[in-house]
Amino acid sequence: MATILTSIIHLFVEGGYLGMSMITILLTLIFFAAWKAPAWVENIGKIAFAVGLIWAFAGLRQALDYLSSNPDTPMAIIYRGLKVTLIPAIYGAIVYVISQVTAIFQKPRL
Repeated sequence: MATILTSIIHLFVEGGYLGMSMITILLTLIFFAAWKAPAWVENIGKIAFAVGLIWAFAGLRQALDYLSSNPDTPMAIIYRGLKVTLIPAIYGAIVYVISQVTAIFQKPRL
């Protein structure tokens, strides 16, 4: 259990504190909205996905700026940078899926 928690914390730090924190706050808002304002759940999930993509593109831009000034960078470092760049996008997509599942369970059944 400690290994899983350590891995999650490591991914959170690698993805960037600000972007990952924003997505986590949106995840918390999804659960709060499910209780108080169910109509907002899907929209908050979409915002979380958009924040993840924006944060990933910002990381990609930062990586490309570095590569333009250091063209002899080894490929292993480039691949690692691309892998880290995708972390916020994946987290945003997971939060979006959670919002969709939450919205499905909230819909009235016939």
